[in-house]
Amino acid sequence: MSDRLAVLPQYLIPKQAITLLAGKLASARAGGLTTSVIRWFVGRYGVNMAEAANPDIASYASFNDFFTRPLKTGARPLADADFICPVDGAISQFGRIDRDRIFQAKGHDYSTHALVGGDRDLAIQFQDGEFATLYLSPRDYHRIHMPCDGRLTRMIYVPGALFSVNPTTARGVPGLFARNERVVCVFENDEIGPFVLVLVGATIVGSMATVWEGQINPPRPGKIREWDYAPGKVTLKKGDEMGRFLLGSTVVMLFPKKRISFTPDWAPARPIRMGEAMGSRAL
Repeated sequence: MSDRLAVLPQYLIPKQAITLLAGKLASARAGGLTTSVIRWFVGRYGVNMAEAANPDIASYASFNDFFTRPLKTGARPLADADFICPVDGAISQFGRIDRDRIFQAKGHDYSTHALVGGDRDLAIQFQDGEFATLYLSPRDYHRIHMPCDGRLTRMIYVPGALFSVNPTTARGVPGLFARNERVVCVFENDEIGPFVLVLVGATIVGSMATVWEGQINPPRPGKIREWDYAPGKVTLKKGDEMGRFLLGSTVVMLFPKKRISFTPDWAPARPIRMGEAMGSRAL
């Protein structure tokens, strides 16, 4: 079956309604039923609870509490590198931005302008720069950390569709990451200038949250929302938590031209862990 045919049902199902229902169920505190669901999920996806700060499945009051669980101290040591991987998951794609085009999958690309919600002044700062698209599967740790030091300058909520973001869908839905709901976080770094982390929503992703604003969605107002931050109001260090997904998704990072050189062992589909070396400053 072709990828386009495989994703056809996603165009037909009521994704918003399914996601709303999933969010309510994931936040429900249903006692033994919640514990049973978590235990099934752990077995089905092979979740490594030995890494969790709290490995006791029965102690989680809701599925969301379990899904956004913190890890034990030291479970993700930070590499001695200029840029570290911000999440657990797998590399979807990474590399050079071709003028303003980001490679999604064979036969598909999309523009930085569309990804950041139509802000041309923001998008142009990443012309011919570098990008990395990182996919978080259901089994992964779902907190997102900083790849380098950064001062938050803006945040943009962009409404959109809620297609799945798994590899099959990336191959089958044109412009996937620039058409799904997303939260664009814009940072400034003294040495590399601006960089962006985009949190991409997906089917049954109940919400996305940041450490400085809490839950961003829902609500889903159907229009772009923007926040501006005074210099120094939100400053995060490399490795600090910056946000989290409630039910898996994807992070897209943008860097300006000639700011990052990715590590030689990075390759599409390669598993990754938060804190490992991602790259060094380009010379």
